Formats: sequence, C-alpha cells, structure tokens
Amino acid sequence: MASSNPAFNNSPAFSARASKAAELVKPELNGGMTAAQLTELYSQPSATSAQTDRMSYEDVMIKIVSSFAVLLVGAAVGWFVPVLTLPAAIVGFVLALVNIFKKKPSPALVLSYAAVEGVFVGGITMFFETIYPNIAVQAVIGTLVVVGVTLALFTSGKIRASKKATKVFMIAMIGYLVFSVINMILMATGVNSDAFGLRSAPIFGIPLGVILGVLVIIMAAYSLVLDFDSIQTGVKRGAPRIYGWTAAFGIMVTVVWLYLEILRLLAILRR
Repeated sequence: MASSNPAFNNSPAFSARASKAAELVKPELNGGMTAAQLTELYSQPSATSAQTDRMSYEDVMIKIVSSFAVLLVGAAVGWFVPVLTLPAAIVGFVLALVNIFKKKPSPALVLSYAAVEGVFVGGITMFFETIYPNIAVQAVIGTLVVVGVTLALFTSGKIRASKKATKVFMIAMIGYLVFSVINMILMATGVNSDAFGLRSAPIFGIPLGVILGVLVIIMAAYSLVLDFDSIQTGVKRGAPRIYGWTAAFGIMVTVVWLYLEILRLLAILRR
C-alpha cells in the first residue's frame, strides 16, 4: 500500500520494490564441514539488525525517539525565542524538500530538520499560548491521544490501510490543500481579514474551521496508518537499516501536521 507521505513514497525501501533495495548476502556452506561444525554454526545466536544491516522495529523506534528528542529541544528554543519562528519555517520547508527528494537518507539532515521544525513548532505554540492560555498542554495531550489510539488500533489489526480508503484520502488531501492555498491568498491580500480566514465562516452556526479541523485530524490519523504500514513493509522486506531515518522523518512530518491542526482547532473553539 503506497503511503500518502512523500517521505515514504520517494523511497523504494517502503514499497513492493523494497526487496531490491539491497541484496542479501548468503554465505555458502562448505560441503566438507563436519556434523560438529554444522551444529556449532547453527547453535550460534541470531544476528541482530545492526549486524545484518536490516531495518527492525526496535531500530526504527530508536531513530523516531531520537528525532523527537531533538525536535523538543528545538521547540524549547522556539518557545523562548519566538522571533525565530518565521526563519525556522522557511528553513524547515527547504530541509523537508531535501529529505524527501534525497535518494539515500541522511541522519544529519533528518536531525537538522527535526531541530529547525522544533523551533517553528515552539514559536507558533508560544504565539497561541499567549492568546489562549494552556492551549499548548491541550494540543500536546490531544496529539498523544490520537497517535496512541491510532498505533494501538493498527497494532491490534483493527485498522488497516486499503486502496479505496487511500484513494478517498488523496482526493480529500488535494481538496484541503487547494482550500488552504486559497484561504492563505485571501488573508494575505486582505480580502478576508479574520484571523483564520475562511475557517471562521459559520455553517449552521458552527465555524467552518471546526468542521474542517475534525476532518483533517481524521485524515492525519489515517496518514499515520499509512506511515505505520510503510514501516511494516520495510521491515518485512528487509530494507536497509539506514532507511529507518526515512521512517523517523515521515512519522515526524505527520505528527507535526497533526499537532498543528489540533492546535488550530482548539484556538478556533476557544474563540
């Protein structure tokens, strides 16, 4: 199942071609080996993922935790130095594109993106916190709940990616991107001077941003399902261990998107 996350789509390690990402080295047994030598050989402990240079869930988790640790440090910087928010947003966007289109993942680039994106997230969170006290804690808790529930459902097998659902998801994503671009243009040109632009328009007494926010959070949760599915594919097909950094980058992009959408939804509700 192809992921909607470009971080995964650009890498063959998480697709049906993952098995071709690297050739497995299979040592040939010498026909002259004795029974005792064969017994000793097969009694040795299994090689770890580091020794085989293959992805494993444990290794991917370590890379994900490391990336988010760096992101949190960056968020602390952005929180106390909010003037860096806009520059961090621009640099983060550039680093995201570099990571997406780079053929072989680079740990340094992924961690650099985590640091810069953290500064952006910390700065924009501080902005909302100044207007709506305690909104940061609410957004963090909301994000953790969505990620935790999605992971639990995926792990238990109760939710899986499907071609039909992914097709609907992609159409919805394109529609949401078009809406976001139009809304940003209207706000930048002063046609709509409201803080949230078209999102503030009421529909049956409910701000459009609330309706969109709920739908987009569901979309982000499904995007996480696609990300988990891609990681599962990479591990099962024996993708090279270095692609664990691609997995960490992809998960980070989705979780940051989810967090920002929850933050905005809470802000609209608090208004």
